Amino acid sequence: MMSNPPAASTQPHDLRPEARDLTACNTLGLASHAQACVVLDHVGQLGALSDLTRHHASLLILGGGSNVVLPERVPGLVARVALRGLRLVQARDDAWIVEAAAGETWHDVVSACIAQGWDGLENLALIPGTAGAAPVQNIGAYGVELADRFDSVQAWHVPGRRMVHMTAADCRFAYRDSVFKHAHPGEWLIVSVRLALPRPWRPVLDYPDLQRDAGLSAAGMPTARAIFDAVCRIRRGKLPDPALIGNAGSFFKNPLVDAHTRDGLLARFPGLVSYAQPDGRYKLAAGWLIDQCGWKGRALGPAGVHDRQALVLVNRGGASADDVMALAGAIQRDVMARYGVALEPEPVVVAGRA
Repeated sequence: MMSNPPAASTQPHDLRPEARDLTACNTLGLASHAQACVVLDHVGQLGALSDLTRHHASLLILGGGSNVVLPERVPGLVARVALRGLRLVQARDDAWIVEAAAGETWHDVVSACIAQGWDGLENLALIPGTAGAAPVQNIGAYGVELADRFDSVQAWHVPGRRMVHMTAADCRFAYRDSVFKHAHPGEWLIVSVRLALPRPWRPVLDYPDLQRDAGLSAAGMPTARAIFDAVCRIRRGKLPDPALIGNAGSFFKNPLVDAHTRDGLLARFPGLVSYAQPDGRYKLAAGWLIDQCGWKGRALGPAGVHDRQALVLVNRGGASADDVMALAGAIQRDVMARYGVALEPEPVVVAGRA
């Protein structure tokens, strides 16, 4: 795992688009096919990618496929990011600065950093996807967001054919959000991510699931490795393995509401699960809302809701993007009807071609 990212090259690298089956390239396991797909494994190919986009109406940048709903036929050009490498850039007094190439599996990055003593990512263990996708979604779990451990990214501006260094301010991080989610699809391709892992390290243990974990409680003052192991235990107990049943992890964002709305809901529904936010708003537990509407374990055709975690939609076998979105729409309507709260999907839903 430990290696240097690919060096930049001034020599062009050929990219030859080919038809490709993408069924194994998305964790929902949706049958999907691209007429034109390229694999990027060297930064020297980025210029060629920009040139290719002149001949295609759209560009889909695909990492681990863990946060995407793919149609049966994907239009335009698909670029699979396979850039590899992880290295220590700088050992500052206040932080380890670590750079991960965009194609590295995120959990492997977390695991390798812990092994090296570069602590701080342990709460983000076992989140599916690649390092390059992490800033797009501003991934977060168990009290930590990527933005809390972020230094910068190197991103290729595809239409401008140039590399851009972007700081946290440039990325405009918010809850499961960033500037990349609002850009034109295919405009930006993240090449590498630099993480700032704090020195000295301090554990983040505020999340209730961590406080309830027996193994972690028994550890006394926990190490980063102990928290990493606890997060893995908790996630495996709650979330299905995509290798066993297709899913995209949490399908809906936890909605944010103002204090007045939350207080009104709490008066009507005393069991409401909510978390106070620094800006005075409240984050509602989307899984609780869905469960209370009776969706946990239910299905609409080949798409269903997981029986242990209502936030996870699963492919029960042979589901299409239309099946998944029909189920998502039915859930959204029921939650809106009962609670007056809009649920927003987390995954990117790619429009198909007739």
